[in-house]
Order: sequence, then C-alpha cells, then structure tokens
Amino acid sequence: MLGLGDLEAIVMKVLWSADRSMKVRDVLEVCVNDGRQPAYTTVMTVLDNLHRKQWVNRELDHGAYRYQPALSRAEAASRALRQVLEESGDAEDALLHFVRSASDQESTILENALRRLR
Repeated sequence: MLGLGDLEAIVMKVLWSADRSMKVRDVLEVCVNDGRQPAYTTVMTVLDNLHRKQWVNRELDHGAYRYQPALSRAEAASRALRQVLEESGDAEDALLHFVRSASDQESTILENALRRLR
C-alpha cells in the first residue's frame, strides 16, 4: 500500500483481516503462522508507527494496547489513489490514461459510481 513500508503493509493486512482489535502478540502470531519471523519489539514499533501515522487506533486494555484499523482497506486505497493523482503533475491526463487501461468490469464500476454521484 502506498505510504507504508513492507512490514507496515503486512501488519495492516493482518488488522484488516481480523474480526476484532488485536494486541501486539496477536499480530505477531499471525505473522509467524504466515512464515515470517519478526521480533515482538519490531511488531510493537511498527504498530506504534502506524498509530502515529493515523493508520490504526489503539486503546489500553489491562496494560497492553489493542489495535484496530483507523480506516478500511477501501479508504486506504482511495487515499493512495488521491496521493498518486496529486503527485502526477496532471491529474486529468493520469485519469484519462487509467480509464483507457481499465477493464470492462472496472469501466462499468466507474460509470455506475459516476451516475450515483450526479
């Protein structure tokens, strides 16, 4: 995901896939089960950084933080698209190139979304 480091993106995927808020140890357990071997302190630092960057919310639960995404995966993707358009130097041209490369399904989604917003 744009704006995230590799491990930050992995941690966000773990949190987006969860059905509840998670402690550092919970996130670490999922990472280990997926074949990664980050240290507990590394995951703790990544979650703290994600909180500082406002990607996750946290609440104290019996002396340990529980983390959950501050925004949905779709909202994060939208934020990334917005950033790409702002950095393109020519948002109109970038959008036109994207539309030309869109699949039939993506074109239909865009057309329906534009119709709903008008």
